[in-house]
Amino acid sequence: MTYSPPFKISAKAISMIAEISALIERYVIRMEQQDTLKLRKANKIKTIQSSLAIEGNSLSENQVTAILEGKKVIAPLREIQEVRNAIATYDLAPKLDPFSVEDLLKSHQVMMYGLVENPGSFRHGGVGVFAGTQIVHMAPPAERVPALINELFSWVRNAEDHLLIRSCVFHYEFEFIHPFDDGNGRIGRLWQSLLLGRLHPVFLYLPVESMVHDNQQEYYNAINDSSAKADSGVFIDFMLEEILQALKIYQSFAIDDGGVIGGVIGGVNEVLAFVRSKPGCRANEIAVALNIPLRSVQRHLGKLKAGNKIEFRGAPRNGGYYQLAE
Repeated sequence: MTYSPPFKISAKAISMIAEISALIERYVIRMEQQDTLKLRKANKIKTIQSSLAIEGNSLSENQVTAILEGKKVIAPLREIQEVRNAIATYDLAPKLDPFSVEDLLKSHQVMMYGLVENPGSFRHGGVGVFAGTQIVHMAPPAERVPALINELFSWVRNAEDHLLIRSCVFHYEFEFIHPFDDGNGRIGRLWQSLLLGRLHPVFLYLPVESMVHDNQQEYYNAINDSSAKADSGVFIDFMLEEILQALKIYQSFAIDDGGVIGGVIGGVNEVLAFVRSKPGCRANEIAVALNIPLRSVQRHLGKLKAGNKIEFRGAPRNGGYYQLAE
């Protein structure tokens, strides 16, 4: 009997697939403008920093940029090594076959070099996912991992479902199997991007990881809810929403001659541009105009205030507003 992971496709998912498909071409146009190389570099930095931050790495985008440019960074050696490995892995990404188990192991070997004892090898012991001291998921026994991964790759290679759906299902099932001792999260997110790259190459330069980082708890909740229901439909809806929001945000933002505006990109850049064009705006107004969750807008505004890019005037609950810092 052919293996087929359990999932239901919601009406919301079908609607988002249609919207994502329409937005891809607009993102392609953005990626064909004169600053494409700068944009790809900026998105690569954002992707690496966000994906590693989800796993507890504390380095900033500026520090990741410095490492990418070969500059010295004062930070924990392990965190620097994680960034160097991620840079090497994402450099390798265009040459990786997302339907190849061999390439999966190769990517793990590069991503986890110097961080685990046997990079590029499936785990040989049991592993669980913990929230504090409480276990929230016990992965399948180690002896089943090779067969489960082979079945998953066979399915994603041959299934007739839309590749957007297959990439989400693969991501969830990969995290459920948890095939490695460490590095499952960062490899799983990378692999979904590689699969999406087969739908269109521009997905390799769309930092969906930054959206996941902004909604990290929801990401874990979607995984846990899907596990509880034995149906990855919840996770499909979550990831399609993140892909959709990333396309909406990143299809139009600009990069100045010095690189990334304020050292940050994406949603933060969009919020800064909105405040510049409409001084006196409030957080909820920005959220509606840019179609970004209010919580994400508030986080971006906090970063911009900390960087002295904007300032808040007035009382928080009585007509206060944002404007560019003087």
